Amino acid sequence: MSYRSIVGGLSGLGAGSFVVASFWRNPFKSSDQNSTKTSPDETGRAGVPGKSSGSEGNVPLRNLNVNPSGFFRYGFPGPIHDLKNREEFVSCYDRQNRIPYWVVEHITPQSLKNKTGDRKNSFFKEDEGVPETFRARLKDYFRSGYDRGHLAPAANAKFSQQAMDETFFLSNICPQVGEGFNRDYWAHLEYFCRQLTEKYGSVRILTGPLFLPKRDPVDGKIKVTYEVLGNPPTVAVPTHFYKLIVAENPVKNPTTDVVAVGAFVLPNDSISNDTKLTDFEVPVDAISRSTGLQLLQKLPENKKLELCKEVDCHIVVRDFKKALPEPKKYPALPPPRTSS
Repeated sequence: MSYRSIVGGLSGLGAGSFVVASFWRNPFKSSDQNSTKTSPDETGRAGVPGKSSGSEGNVPLRNLNVNPSGFFRYGFPGPIHDLKNREEFVSCYDRQNRIPYWVVEHITPQSLKNKTGDRKNSFFKEDEGVPETFRARLKDYFRSGYDRGHLAPAANAKFSQQAMDETFFLSNICPQVGEGFNRDYWAHLEYFCRQLTEKYGSVRILTGPLFLPKRDPVDGKIKVTYEVLGNPPTVAVPTHFYKLIVAENPVKNPTTDVVAVGAFVLPNDSISNDTKLTDFEVPVDAISRSTGLQLLQKLPENKKLELCKEVDCHIVVRDFKKALPEPKKYPALPPPRTSS
């Protein structure tokens, strides 16, 4: 897999020439062993990193009456993430950007086979489990020009009406380009994930937003820029989205503990259906470094296979356009009266 093809695929979609050098460079070595540790001083408070509070040339903090952690008596500032356990997914909400940090799903052949939930009975709603101050609002998306894009798709939660309804919480929603992305290529990727249950008994999916840098065409500097929706503007519009797929229990060998892993990054932009899915394939470490998330750190390398070497990674183009209701028929008007 050529990383140049990934870059070319993204830049060819109007995503801009964003910085990818550090995105795909070899993972940084763990700094745990080289990091400077903070040791408590004699009063039990954290000392100055790398220095003993009683070392030569330094005044002990106890003599300075310094206690930064005393601020916390007024409340710990955070960050605080709202973790929600739903029937089909688990979500972690970003209060600052009013969108999910990430959403984790689990789909199986059995969960997709049972179809008792109906999308027609569901509607978008604000998540009252999120404090009002940090809650995404329905009005934030009104006439924004963006779709309310599911991270855990409704089509994966048809096994119950409650599971279906829960996917419509705004804590599972991000602003997404509609035509060419949410209603097209992104939906095809979601269908690809469901197709994996034909070859695997268990498919786990991590989905989330990205805010990737690109070069400013005016001053040439590398910047992260994105739109913000609402009045006042609070809901961030991601520049990209990722999916990390872990396929377990292959049908051919259901007892194996080896899993197939695939990761994809797509620009939040219109994408031609002719674009290969493998053009968006990236190493898992690339997503980890861009998000700050620790991903699959407990999965040994010898238990991991490359998904796109185990299955044919390609999208199937399907029509996901919502069926429009039949136009209402009115009785014909009587002919106009003619004067005699």
